[in-house]
Amino acid sequence: MHDGVMSTGEDARIFPDVEACIDCGGCVVSCKRTWDVPRDEQRISIATMLEGQEAASGLNASSGKAMEQGESPGETAVPMQCYHCSNAPCVSVCPTDSLISKENGFVRVRDDLCIGCQYCLSACPFGAPQFPNEDDGVANLVGSGGNMDKCTMCEERQDVGKGPACAEECATDAILVGTPAQISDELDNRDSGTFFNDVAMDIIFGEDASEFQ
Repeated sequence: MHDGVMSTGEDARIFPDVEACIDCGGCVVSCKRTWDVPRDEQRISIATMLEGQEAASGLNASSGKAMEQGESPGETAVPMQCYHCSNAPCVSVCPTDSLISKENGFVRVRDDLCIGCQYCLSACPFGAPQFPNEDDGVANLVGSGGNMDKCTMCEERQDVGKGPACAEECATDAILVGTPAQISDELDNRDSGTFFNDVAMDIIFGEDASEFQ
């Protein structure tokens, strides 16, 4: 497995090292190729924060540290996908229980129960839910967006001991997969920060957010 994939399967989590991301788009391509995602859809994207801005003095290329210190991180590329949150807001707001948190830690969508209401899209702070069948008209008004789609963290690959495609093919190991403790240790080894604030970390990791303190 790739160096960024430390363990897979039950209790494995996925989290970005934003200081390692070079916005190459390899993760997007690998996901599309592995799961035959259409050209106009994507389950992972690279969000560019503060485009064109410099970080606070001495903190260029140290986005996570800058955020932890309350300073500007400057332009930062962040791999955005479903992080399979411990306290998943999407699960909490879904009126049909289409979204579930499985015992093994994966957040999955049950297509037969999804009514396309898009409550999950409003609740998710990371923009993970996608509605590929929505149009520009009535769907945006009444939520008739069809079935929701999102990153599955390649659960099927993990079931056979493989890492998520995005992490396996990331040229800089910017997408980390493992237990919260393993991810925290790896970020410490790299001298990288977490980038996300305490509220986001609590959503993603729940009680395990303490591993990153």
